[in-house]
Order: sequence, then C-alpha cells, then structure tokens
Amino acid sequence: MQPPARAQKPEFPWWLAVAVAIAVVAAVGIAGSDLYRQVFATVAKGIGITVFVTVVGFALAAALGLGVALMALSGSAWLRQIARFYVEIIRGVPILVLLFWIAFAGAPAFVAGWNFVTAPLQQAGWMDALIVRDISLLWRAIMALTIGYSAFIAEVFRAGIQSVEIGQIEAAKALGLSRLQRFRLIVFPQAIRTILPPLGNDFVAMVKDSSLVSVLGVADITQMGKIYASGSFRFFETYSIVAYIYLILTVGLSLALRALERRLRRQHARS
Repeated sequence: MQPPARAQKPEFPWWLAVAVAIAVVAAVGIAGSDLYRQVFATVAKGIGITVFVTVVGFALAAALGLGVALMALSGSAWLRQIARFYVEIIRGVPILVLLFWIAFAGAPAFVAGWNFVTAPLQQAGWMDALIVRDISLLWRAIMALTIGYSAFIAEVFRAGIQSVEIGQIEAAKALGLSRLQRFRLIVFPQAIRTILPPLGNDFVAMVKDSSLVSVLGVADITQMGKIYASGSFRFFETYSIVAYIYLILTVGLSLALRALERRLRRQHARS
C-alpha cells in the first residue's frame, strides 16, 4: 500500500519577483529622465480611454454572451441553431476586420435602417434624422469589441453551466423552483467557479485587444503613443513606455484575478 501523497509546497513566484524588480527599475529610470517623463505623461493620457473601452466593452460582451449561451442551452431548436450560427460566424472573423466592418459598414447601415423606421416621426418634426457622425468612433469600437468577444464568452458560459450536475437541477425542479430560481440559486453560483478563470483570461485579452481601437483614431494608450512617436521620431522610447503600461495593466489584473480565484476556492472548501 502506497503512502498518501504529500501536498506539494507552493513554489516561490520568482518570475513575479523578477518582473517587479524590472518594473521598479523602469519606474526609477522614467522618473529620472526628462524624455521618458514627457513620453510617459503623453501616453498616460490614453489610460482612461483604454480602461473605459475595456470595462464597458467587456460588461456588454458578458451580458450578450450570457444571453447567447442561454439560447444555446434552451429547449428550442431554433434558438439553439441561431446561437450556434452567431458563435461560429463571429468567432471566424478577426477582431480587427470586425472593427473596420462595424465602424465603416455596420454603423452606416444602422443609421439608414433607423432613419427608415423613424421616417414618419421625422416628417412630423418629433425627432431629427440620425447621421453617421452622431455615432462616435469610440462607441463603434466598443460595439465591435462587444460583438467579437461575446461569441467567445458565450462558449465560456455554456461550458460552465453544463458543468453543473444534472441531478441538482432535477432536485431543484422537484422542490418547485422556477427556471429563473434554479439558475440564480443553484446553477450560476456553482458555474461561476468554472467560468471565472477563462472569463478572467478574456478580460485580460480585451485589455490588450483594446489597442486595436487606435486604428479608428480613438485616443487610447496606443494612439497617444503613435501620435507622439510620429511627431518626435522617438520610436524606441515611446513604444517601450506603451509596452510598459500595458504590462503593468495586464500583469496586475492577472494577479488580482488569481487572488480572487484562490479566495473562491477557499470559500468553497470551507462550505
């Protein structure tokens, strides 16, 4: 009979120690150089836009993805097929292509459709006609990221919901819980432990993919870097600062999400 395996002692995160040391050295270097301070001050103006695009885009993508996932798990074959069509088509289009399509094809098509539907109200003088310029490039970029990521998030939600044992759902039915109550009280609290890690990965990925909005001229971190570099020809310094800021955001966010996962696991172990 083999002795029980010992719990493996957690390794010291040397990679994190090295990364923090490099970040501190870089911060000292930035603070001690007039050039790097100027570059950092310029590029940092785009942090607010990057955070706004990421948070709003991810929140909308999560809501849309959950809706698509529930359609994929519904009892209606039509809803399941519509959900599968949406997921497969959207996942097959690169985010950058989707960004261009939403910005320069989808937005004009939406405006044309809106004006067609509201034509009687416009003729009566109750509302003005909508023009393409009324939809800012910022919101076109957010909608593109929302649609693009919702297809991936829908699969994350679907897999997490399906991971819940069917016996618990049947027991909840026997207790007379409604479908909404079963989802809110039984399914979702258990599914979130499976959903959270890949959902966190998608959030970090959206932070990085938010840099794509710079192609539309949205003043995020990347766009501010492009503007400064094109005017000063300080490409090395500028894009080093851009990479540094993105690394601070993504690594810090990844560590926060891992800490949240560990906390949820401890709570589940105690319960």
